[in-house]
Amino acid sequence: MTESLDATDWAILTELQQDGRIAFTELARRVNLSASATKERVRRLEATGVITGYRAEVDLERTGYGVLAVVRLKYPGPGTRHEPLRRLLAERSEVLECLRTTGDDCYVMKVATTSMAHLEELVDTLAQFGSTTTNLVLSRPLPFRGPGVPPGDAGAL
Repeated sequence: MTESLDATDWAILTELQQDGRIAFTELARRVNLSASATKERVRRLEATGVITGYRAEVDLERTGYGVLAVVRLKYPGPGTRHEPLRRLLAERSEVLECLRTTGDDCYVMKVATTSMAHLEELVDTLAQFGSTTTNLVLSRPLPFRGPGVPPGDAGAL
């Protein structure tokens, strides 16, 4: 997508990433536009695929998923089929995010489980596809925040 975003678009994106349920009137006030102009811009950002959806951010501990970990998976070698793993990932709700990466690891996953035993079972299931390395997350000094204006983007300033 080579959508050209101006400073107002970035301001809207910043606000929506902080609160996806913000009222158009409040959003308009924060970005210095009318409510109708703001609504039109948001609809354009949705239509062009810049905004891909809205979701609730959930406190994992309060939902019983108190163990957060990063699992890296290294496939055994070239020619390995990835589709069986992708089917498993789609079925396992504990896998919050999965990235296909370069380097030694083929996949990096953020997972949340209800206990260490639950994590062990999940890692054992993933290990059928290759070698795994698991790191427990102690804290999130910088939770996901979404992108901001790219450095050097003069058109967005």
